[in-house]
Amino acid sequence: MEQSFLAYLRGRTRDLRQVDVGIGDDAAVIRSPRSPMVVCADQIIDGVDFDRQSQNLADVGYKAMAINLSDIAAMGAVPDSAIVTLTLPQDDATIIAGDCYEGIIEAAKRFDVAIAGGDISTYDGPLAINVALLGHITEGGRPWLRSEAQEGDVVLATGQFGGSLRGRHLRPEPRIEFATAVRQLADVHAAIDVSDGFSLDLDRLCASSGYGVELDVDAIPIHPDAVAMSAKSGKSAFHHAWSDGEDFELLLSVSPEDADRLLSATLPAPITAVGKIIGRTGLWKMQSGKYIRMAPQGYQHTE
Repeated sequence: MEQSFLAYLRGRTRDLRQVDVGIGDDAAVIRSPRSPMVVCADQIIDGVDFDRQSQNLADVGYKAMAINLSDIAAMGAVPDSAIVTLTLPQDDATIIAGDCYEGIIEAAKRFDVAIAGGDISTYDGPLAINVALLGHITEGGRPWLRSEAQEGDVVLATGQFGGSLRGRHLRPEPRIEFATAVRQLADVHAAIDVSDGFSLDLDRLCASSGYGVELDVDAIPIHPDAVAMSAKSGKSAFHHAWSDGEDFELLLSVSPEDADRLLSATLPAPITAVGKIIGRTGLWKMQSGKYIRMAPQGYQHTE
């Protein structure tokens, strides 16, 4: 439902004043006199994205900031300031707000983000945290979009995938420093952050660009948490890496020459070549000389 609603919303807002990049990418891009401004917003809700009865609220606050920072990184941007809105249950509202803000402030300090304002309200419902994050593209640069992958590009992935629900999903590692370093070395054609699942988000990048990908499935980096989770779930570690989500790693599409340069460089995060962009749409693997289609899987926000 999420993708169809976004398509509806793009149509309904087509006659309104437009920004450089609007609904449908990891963040919006708004032109300013100095450099393009990048804006994103994400909300997390108790019972959907976290469980405040069993999880540390400082970790929850940190996650609220970090998932937006991941979107900023996916645009190749630098974060500047945040607007934070807390919607609090009436009981113990002040304590809950303070605990959440400990994590929010920790993330803000680490990534040099100003808390520019926001809102706090109480009601008879679950805790919800909304962060709107503003950043910018370095002067002379352009934002990384999902829609500009080119046939023949190499797809690079940061980090490892799967099993994030063992705890990493509350303390993700936004790849801000990585994105800044990559800008100095390569021309990124397309990028996306992996929030809903490696395969699902890769499929979204390909669909936005009008291409597909031939995957080297054996190269997809599997996190030890996926291996540990597979021992209990009965599903393979690869299945968890393919579909679990909340990894908050980046997928980049770059030329083969830039891929070689990045793979040989010392970067703030490990990277792996996981496939190449091809003319036929969808996700594919080569088996016995034939293309075999692979179904994207991951977290669907609504059915």
